[in-house]
Formats: sequence, C-alpha cells, structure tokens
Amino acid sequence: MTQEIIVGLIVALAAFYALWRWMPANWRRSAAGKLAAGTQRAGLVDAERARQLAASLAKGSGCGACDSCGSCGSAGRKAEAEGQTAATHSR
Repeated sequence: MTQEIIVGLIVALAAFYALWRWMPANWRRSAAGKLAAGTQRAGLVDAERARQLAASLAKGSGCGACDSCGSCGSAGRKAEAEGQTAATHSR
C-alpha cells in the first residue's frame, strides 16, 4: 500500500512538472505570481522571498519557453534583422 502511494506521488509530481514545463510562458508567469502571493499570504515567506520565488518559477528552459533567448528560429531572425550576427564555432 505504501509503495503504491509513493508511486502515485511520483507520477503526480512528474505530470505537474511536464504541465509546468510545456505551459505557455504567459500562463507560467501568471501562475508563478499567484503561487508566490499565496505563499506570502500563508506566512511561509516574506515579500522579498515571494518576489524571488515568482521570478524563479516564471523562468522556463528550452526552445519556446522564453521570449528572447535567441536560440529559436524566430528570435534568430529578429536578431539578424537588427544587424546582429550569430556566432559560430568551427571544430
């Protein structure tokens, strides 16, 4: 019984992580702000730590998770339009 509960918790956490990872950036920023505000209201963190938590949770990783990292095709074209060139390294 305990093993099934632990496996269920692991699966639920993995599903939450996948949902958070692939959530649109605007939704993630909004949810991060609400979660940080909730932890502050509950007295778990102070105002400064709540701002840090919101900023940390709002960050994403990988292509498509951010608006200006430059690794995606659309951001790369935007940089080229502004006169910047991508640096390439030869091996």
